[in-house]
This record gives sequence, structure tokens and C-alpha cells, in this order.
Amino acid sequence: MGATNRLACYSDPADHYSHRVRLVLAEKGVSVQVIDVDPARLPPKLAEVNPYGSVPTLVDRDLALYESTVVMEYLEERYPHPPLMPVYPVARGNSRLLMHRIQRDWCTLADTVLDSRSTEAARAEARKALRESLTGVSPLFGEYACFMSEDQSLVDCCLLPILWRLPVLGIELPRQAKPLLDYMERQFAREPFLASLSSVEREMRKL
Repeated sequence: MGATNRLACYSDPADHYSHRVRLVLAEKGVSVQVIDVDPARLPPKLAEVNPYGSVPTLVDRDLALYESTVVMEYLEERYPHPPLMPVYPVARGNSRLLMHRIQRDWCTLADTVLDSRSTEAARAEARKALRESLTGVSPLFGEYACFMSEDQSLVDCCLLPILWRLPVLGIELPRQAKPLLDYMERQFAREPFLASLSSVEREMRKL
């Protein structure tokens, strides 16, 4: 990931939204310069290319993109192989809906737990809701190799960073969530997933 790469990704090494973009890059095998960003000390270059100074931000020559789903879909179109979205419009629509539901149902709860500004009561409620929701949908993970699909997709790239952070979130899944636990074990062992991890993320599960 040398400095000569024209593709650069500004990334918070602890942030699950940055992680999902790094995971797409790893799935695609794209050579990229990952620039770790401390949210408390944003590099001036980031402010130049992104008016919000947010991460993840992808810079591809003269193009700067931010918001993780925008970046992920750009990477899917820019680097079509291997594909991470279905070919047919109906299936693509279903994948986008699943991504939206992951964001609305699970990411928002994880964000509440991880936000230092959240009250302890709000954190406890979000933690309980996330654990129960994941346990409730666990049987779905026994039907396919990936989440609601036989093929790796952007949906998995949105979900896996949340699942990786369960220890940090203070969530331990019960034994009845075995299909989901098996999915996590398979996915976390894959080479692209391991390549996507920052040093901070490796510490989350003591790799």
C-alpha cells in the first residue's frame, strides 16, 4: 500500500463504517493506500477533499467520495470483478434493501452502544435489542453460505464489521444462535476479511 497508489482511503481504524469499505477493497483485491485517521485530529488533506471531514473517504485521482454506501457502490462499479452485487435488478433491489435494514436495525443500535455520549441506560437498551435481534434472525444464516445469498456480497460487507465488534459491544450470542455463530466463524477465517482488519480491529478479538 505504497504512497504511489492513485487510490487512497481515509479510514478510522476503529470505525465499522470504515471497515466495511476496507472489506470491499480487500474482496476486490484493489491496491489502495489506507490512511489511518484519528477523528480528533483530522488531516488537512481530508478537509480539502471532503467538506464534512468524515471517514471513510475514498480518493480516486480527482474524485473524492464519502458516505460508506456511496463508496461501496462506486467500488462495485469501478472494479466489477469479483462481483459483490447480483446481476438482475430485482435481486440488486433486494440486496440494497437488506443493506438499508442492516443500517436501520443493527448499525444504529451498535452506534448507540459505541457512542461515548450515550447514557448507560441507552447503551444497555441498545445492547439488549441488538443481541435479541441477531439471535432472532440467526436461523436465516443456516440457509445460505452468505447472508441471504450463496455469493459474497455488499450485504455481508455491511454486516461483518458489526459482528466482529460484538465483544467490544459487550454482546455474547447464546447457543441457539449457532447458525449465525457458524457464519461468523466461516467469514472471519476468509483471507479478504483478515486482510481488511486494522491493527485496532485485530486487538478486538486478540488476533
